[in-house]
Amino acid sequence: MKINLDDVKIEPGWKEMLKDEFLSPYFAKIKQNLLDAKANGTVYPPSKLIFNAFNLTPFNTVKVVILGQDPYHGTGQAMGLSFSVPKGVRVPPSLINIYKEIYSDLGISEPNSGDLTHWAAQGVLLLNATLSVKANEPNSHSNFGWQTFSDAVIKILSQKRNNLVFLLWGNYAKAKANLIDQDRHLVLTAAHPSPLARGAFFGCRHFSKANTYLQNHGITPIDWDLNNAKDI
Repeated sequence: MKINLDDVKIEPGWKEMLKDEFLSPYFAKIKQNLLDAKANGTVYPPSKLIFNAFNLTPFNTVKVVILGQDPYHGTGQAMGLSFSVPKGVRVPPSLINIYKEIYSDLGISEPNSGDLTHWAAQGVLLLNATLSVKANEPNSHSNFGWQTFSDAVIKILSQKRNNLVFLLWGNYAKAKANLIDQDRHLVLTAAHPSPLARGAFFGCRHFSKANTYLQNHGITPIDWDLNNAKDI
């Protein structure tokens, strides 16, 4: 299977930066794996949202990268942004813990929605290492080749941009630190916000640290307050 770049619905800046990936044999295999998976069951997120993180956060606007593992696998949850769920969907436990840390760190009260589009629109790339999943089966697409793609995304950001903040939570994300030039970027690591980490995430203060770094480099900080989000 050959990929036609015209068929890849992704923000133009990302398309230019990632065109070698899209035209590579491994990406053709990803596409075939996806087609086979869709023929045999339900896949999340919907096709039009697989590259949602890239379309909401163009390449040249990225300031912060938050790395997740793979999409939520429940009905109506996955929206192509790591840790995020659409408005009206119950906020997942990991995201509740993120909100608690933001309150502790910045005094920002917990919003009533799990939709993180407000962050994405400001330059927070909410990237999952694997961009698709079979319904009700976490990590079911981890062997599709997506991690080669997401590793390339991290490497390209590291090489082509300056003064980004990478937030790596949990051992899986921390392992990606070796892809990042830490002389050019800030890498912050912490335990995963999942309740399974028994609160080890709390106290990391990544949100204030990210903004301090951005401001110190003349970059507008992130408004982490989702209560300020405007319906898009």
